Amino acid sequence: MPYWNALRSIRRSASLRLVALCLALPAVPAMAQTELPGVVVTAKPHTTVRGGYEVSGDFKVDPRMPYVVFAAQPLVAGDILKVQPIHLGDDAYLVLQECASPDCSLARVVRVWSPLGSTAHGGKEDQVRIQHENKYFLWLKKLPGFFSPPCFGCSTHYGSFKYESPPLVLVPTGTLAAYAGKRLELPEYVDPIPVESHRHDGTYFHVTYAGGTRIRVQRLRAVADQRDEAQEAGSTGGQP
Repeated sequence: MPYWNALRSIRRSASLRLVALCLALPAVPAMAQTELPGVVVTAKPHTTVRGGYEVSGDFKVDPRMPYVVFAAQPLVAGDILKVQPIHLGDDAYLVLQECASPDCSLARVVRVWSPLGSTAHGGKEDQVRIQHENKYFLWLKKLPGFFSPPCFGCSTHYGSFKYESPPLVLVPTGTLAAYAGKRLELPEYVDPIPVESHRHDGTYFHVTYAGGTRIRVQRLRAVADQRDEAQEAGSTGGQP
């Protein structure tokens, strides 16, 4: 398909950079350390315990890949990723992907948010329950829009996408994509939108993209899971 080949060629260099970044993501939780006389106190940054959950805004943007937002600590099964678009541009699509191959040369769409909502099927639109430990990353994409639905039963925004693709590639499918046609290949719709600024605010990580789209993200992890892990580690450590 000409469109797919063109996208793959244009995104190849950025995809390779993302592969390097994914492989560099920390496999061990990062800790902030404060040394006291005779005591070392460790605390996870931008994190608190509330309502039975460890609530964390410990996310990052790597300057080598200024499009990508990722958790500083690996997301594991049972985590809840809270993604809240505060303002999405009319042609903006916020994408959550996960690596679908060991080197992350192939990625899988987990969820997409548009100004009309998200691709979630049931549950809360701003919450993604993590099914398995993996490398997950958020990024922003522009796609050509429509002032009015181009056909009966159509929307003005895309609602279905190719499940697997190279990282940082979002391929809309269905009737609306057919109507968009070669507009999808225009240069302004190829590259991801870079992060303009980001900041920590308590347990939220706020991100502003070029063009004005603003989001905030947060991770929730049940405290009970951590207690079970600690007990299991203690039992193992106590064996001769």
